[in-house]
Amino acid sequence: MTEPVFQWLEHSGEDRASRVEELGRLGFAWADLEDEEYWLDGVAVMREDTYRELEEASSRLWAILDKTARYIHRRHDLYALLAIPEVLWEMLDSAPLAPPGLISRYARFDFAIDETGSIKLLELNADTPTGYVEASIATPWICAQAGIPTVNGGMPELVAAAWGEERPDTAACVNYGSHLEDSGTIEALVRHSRLAIQCVDCLELTIEDGTVRDGQGRVIHRMFALYPKEWMAVDEGGDALAYAVETGQLTLFNPPPSILLQSKGLMAAVWGMYELGFLFSEEEREAIAKYILPTYNKPVFSGNFVSKSMFGREGGSVRMYDESGSLELEDEDGFDSSVLFPSVYQKRAELARIHTSKGELHLLTGMFMINGRPCGLLGRGGGPITGNTSHFIAMGVRAIAQE
Repeated sequence: MTEPVFQWLEHSGEDRASRVEELGRLGFAWADLEDEEYWLDGVAVMREDTYRELEEASSRLWAILDKTARYIHRRHDLYALLAIPEVLWEMLDSAPLAPPGLISRYARFDFAIDETGSIKLLELNADTPTGYVEASIATPWICAQAGIPTVNGGMPELVAAAWGEERPDTAACVNYGSHLEDSGTIEALVRHSRLAIQCVDCLELTIEDGTVRDGQGRVIHRMFALYPKEWMAVDEGGDALAYAVETGQLTLFNPPPSILLQSKGLMAAVWGMYELGFLFSEEEREAIAKYILPTYNKPVFSGNFVSKSMFGREGGSVRMYDESGSLELEDEDGFDSSVLFPSVYQKRAELARIHTSKGELHLLTGMFMINGRPCGLLGRGGGPITGNTSHFIAMGVRAIAQE
């Protein structure tokens, strides 16, 4: 009998409080949020053969998306199709492209893996992925406690290699010091980078004639920011930040071209070129057909599809339509960025389900891509739409023959 793709191993002990405290000491301080359990204590164990295919699929898709982004770079008609805000076009045009596979050195795929082990790419966050602490710090500890192998152990070394190349002098997020998740994320990245980097609040930055300073007046030259680049088009001071990058006074990490990978319009571009028989080799076409969902800039489906903003995050803007084409479900928790950016339309994919202390949950599988390599699983469980109220679930990998 074939083992299930995922097995849920629940930890039902009475020591949750002490385990939350220990995770906090390690750097994961938001296991509980406002008396709600964000972290579900247990491990979703993936079959080894499924993981090996996922790892290979991630590498192949990374190369395909990288190739597509390079084709789009400096083509303004394609920028428009990807909904890249015009205020960023000059910044993008002036930005050199990194070597193959390194347009973004810190990214995360989100995959739908169903009960049969079929793998479909839902989206790529190549600009400002979170979940790093959960994947790199919490998951190895939780798996070790449960006696389950982890594949996430190499993430800190890859961060050190990536940041060693980029060498930011500053790491920033909005509401640094009060927003637990974002603050903890940049602090962990800084710690794992092994570099002397200062953490600052984006809201305290000032920009004058292209010079960026922190709240203490220190000039910032190279910055990693958990700040979505598309928000430069709508935030006060966004155009000034873009100008600082255009003039070379500020180097951003991830660099500007990462927004080409971030836009969900890139999936539509890949699918469109695949249908036209353009750009891709036969091997790449096989990977696209197997792992990428049909995605379009217009609602061409008669039913059973999803719409989402090209720059939606945390499930915000996602709407699911049933086989008849009627709206079945929409996210009501995240910010609906479709009021600012156009949407893409994607064929629906099924998520595997696990039975937990919180009931039956749909399981989304994240795969981090750091310094161009697939290196870490991130599990999130919730409803059919994985939004910002979903639970963090540690993922491990079990060998097929292991009991």
